[in-house]
Amino acid sequence: GAGKRGKALTADYVLEYRNTKLAVVEAKAWSKPLTEGVGQAKDYSGKLAIRFAYATNGQGIYGIDMQSGAEAEISQYPTPDELWARTFATQNAWRDRFAAVPFEDRGGYFQSRYYQDIAIERVLAAIADHQSRILLTLATGTGKTFIAFQLAWKLFHSRWNLRDWQSEAEPSRRPRILFLADRNILANQAFNAFSAFPEDALVRIEPADIRKKGRVPKNGSLFFTIFQTFMSGQDAEGKPAPYFGDYPPDFFDCIIIDECHRGGANDESNWRGILEYFSPAVQLGLTATPKRKDNVDTYKYFGEPVFVYSLKDGINDGFLTPFRVKQIATTLDEYVYTP
Repeated sequence: GAGKRGKALTADYVLEYRNTKLAVVEAKAWSKPLTEGVGQAKDYSGKLAIRFAYATNGQGIYGIDMQSGAEAEISQYPTPDELWARTFATQNAWRDRFAAVPFEDRGGYFQSRYYQDIAIERVLAAIADHQSRILLTLATGTGKTFIAFQLAWKLFHSRWNLRDWQSEAEPSRRPRILFLADRNILANQAFNAFSAFPEDALVRIEPADIRKKGRVPKNGSLFFTIFQTFMSGQDAEGKPAPYFGDYPPDFFDCIIIDECHRGGANDESNWRGILEYFSPAVQLGLTATPKRKDNVDTYKYFGEPVFVYSLKDGINDGFLTPFRVKQIATTLDEYVYTP
């Protein structure tokens, strides 16, 4: 049967500080009970993965801590700095640097969806906590390339890089980020989607250019290629000499693997050698496929996803169109080929 597309939900107020959403406020009429909006405030806070929620009728304020479960009437709203300190109890320099970089919205043209914000925040939190293998599982059509772009934007402008990340030093250079796909159409799509970056920061790695110049490109910050390009290449004697070996193992600070379930993390895949060669890098896998028997290697390699947004979630939220299963019978067996 046909599914039903959900309706978009809108919170009354979302309190944001340092480019980070910290609280939801649900406002009801003066004549309503103080706790009238508590249910909605909790729903929105849970949906947006925000710890603090508030309900008000203009006469009083009811506060909820979604993490501890504490809730009560309060005399006043906390200040932005108080909310920040309650949300992030421990100091983390990289988390603060990432937060200081706003999303790139192209003058309001780019508007992120709530689940994309959560996915980006979860990945950056994992990096800030020194996690080097990270997985995101999001349904097809939910904007994984947009998420990859915003992540790269924050890493680039915060000047995050492996050396300073590992030594907890002040940022000294911009990162080198590799976007790795298994099809040219995906690599080209990502390359075009990253056009907000400076032109000299973007590098499309292609076999013809490598053969023409006699070397792999190394000047740039954001590199785009496919596994097959990295696996090609020959030495002077015509023997296989994959191009990826022309880069030092620690050349890339971060590698984003698109549709990673299709080969890169598979134990049996030749492409797995590329990821293992660049093992010093933080590696982020993007997949639309939930965990199952035929992609268990992906989840074994990257670990459990830091965030999951399913096809059902997308339909319920109104972002994806429901599908309808229609059974048909072909008449192919009635046709006879006559030479």
